[in-house]
Amino acid sequence: MHSSRILRTLAAAVALGTALAASGADAAGMDQLRAFLDGAKSGRTTFRQVVAAKGRAAPQESAGTFAFARPGRFRWSYDKPFEQLIVGDGDKLWIYDRDLNQVIVRKLDRALGASPAALLAGSNALESNFDLADAGTADGLDFVDATPKAADTGFERVRIGFRDNLPRTMELRDTFGNVTTLTFGAFDRNPVLDPGLFRFVPPKGADVVGE
Repeated sequence: MHSSRILRTLAAAVALGTALAASGADAAGMDQLRAFLDGAKSGRTTFRQVVAAKGRAAPQESAGTFAFARPGRFRWSYDKPFEQLIVGDGDKLWIYDRDLNQVIVRKLDRALGASPAALLAGSNALESNFDLADAGTADGLDFVDATPKAADTGFERVRIGFRDNLPRTMELRDTFGNVTTLTFGAFDRNPVLDPGLFRFVPPKGADVVGE
């Protein structure tokens, strides 16, 4: 799978949304991460993604929407420039490329594991998969660095910027030297979400690849 598509897949699940009870706007990054994980049951937001690929002069930009219900259920939809849908239904991860009419399916626990998605839509037991550390403050955000403990995740580091106990930015550096930056819009905190958002049925005639 192309590295930019891997970035989309892992980031997605990207993903993100949230909601949570306040625990102090001036809390350090680790405090805000824990508050987010403890209080984020569901959420939805918009995002903008920029991928700076090593060896490519112009960055790749895309945008879309994200919704999630912890743990492990999420819907990450790229609206432009190309339509792509990533759905986690609690058991499996579905990645649908509309242009190719192709679906990739994986067991969700394998797909999340030590991926960036686990930081936002997985369980709260992050220390088993990541080394976590406060990473200072910049531009009004408190940052956390997350380094995967496993060597085969494809990522060197994930950095998340928080404000008011919500993730505002996410930077992913992969092992190929590419950098993906996600910027999130305003969050709808703890909305009641239609369970159908987190179900996926492959379209008729689609090529289904995976488990």
